[in-house]
Order: sequence, then structure tokens, then C-alpha cells
Amino acid sequence: MERRIFAAGSVLTGLGVVFGAFGAHALEASLTPKMLSTFETGVRYQMYHGLGLLALAWAISRWPERRVVPAAWLLLAGTVVFSGSLYLLVLTRARWFGAITPIGGVALIVGWGFVAWRLGVPTPSEE
Repeated sequence: MERRIFAAGSVLTGLGVVFGAFGAHALEASLTPKMLSTFETGVRYQMYHGLGLLALAWAISRWPERRVVPAAWLLLAGTVVFSGSLYLLVLTRARWFGAITPIGGVALIVGWGFVAWRLGVPTPSEE
């Protein structure tokens, strides 16, 4: 499973580079500074969480008994919803996509909370 999570993190970071370049070169002249900043926020969060998935894949290989795979799916889904809704908001100018963004943010918060809980709390054999 850690290979799939590593691959997902790799895809997110690779696409983050593509979207970042697209925003900087193709969109810069046609967007207001506020909309460009919104797009860049989506790219930044995508990159952070793609790198986070790479680290999580390593953690899963290091501590397989900790069962943090559900967190990886929350992080992946949260990133797609959070960053994706920001991209769609900017590209389509449909403001209602902004209402979806917090759902992705909550998934990211819950995912990282799950990681902290599963990796931070000692098991009975570690006490």
C-alpha cells in the first residue's frame, strides 16, 4: 500500500509543478492579483500534501502496525477537493466552488490529526 501512497504523492507534486507553471505563465496576465493568489494557494497546498504523502508512505513502511493508511486517503481526497475547488473557482469564475473548499480543508485536518494520533500515541508494547 505504501507504494500506491508514494505514487499518489508523486503525482500530486508533479501536477503541482505543472499547475504552478500554468498559473505563473498562462494565467498571470488574465487574472486579478487576488485570483492569482487563490490559484497559488491551491498549488501550495497541493505541493505540501503531495510531499506529506511521500513522507507518510515512508512512515507506513517504517511502522506498518500503526495503520495510518486511512489518513493517506483523507489527505489525498482532501487535497483534490481543496486545491481542485480553488482551481475551478479561478478558472470558471463560479464562486460556489469556494463553498466546497472547506470540505477539503476539514479532510486535511482530520487526516493529519489521524496521523498524529496513530503515530504519536505509544502502543501497549512500547510503554
